[in-house]
Amino acid sequence: MSWSTFLPYLLVMALVTYLIRMLPLTLMRRQIKNRFIRSFLKYVPYAVLAAMTFPDILFSTGYTSGAPQGLITASVGLIAGVIAAWHGKDLLTVAIVACLAVALAQGVLLLL
Repeated sequence: MSWSTFLPYLLVMALVTYLIRMLPLTLMRRQIKNRFIRSFLKYVPYAVLAAMTFPDILFSTGYTSGAPQGLITASVGLIAGVIAAWHGKDLLTVAIVACLAVALAQGVLLLL
């Protein structure tokens, strides 16, 4: 990619990123008191993170249309991770439990 193409892309990206962060600070001068809006804004980061990672969870173990074993093992890992998180485990423990569940499920499927 040439510099004459790259620099305008970089400028537009920087401008859009700056506007997204700057506009709420300039438009909202006082504290938000509406409970609904405050509650909505509190959960936006979690919803965005979930929307970005959930598809990757299901397709991380090699699922293709011809081999559903990857989807099965990914689902086992997802369920194990959700159960561990539901019991209040920290992020590292949840990740380890999910990985171990996927490895165990893949081992069981290989034996079958």
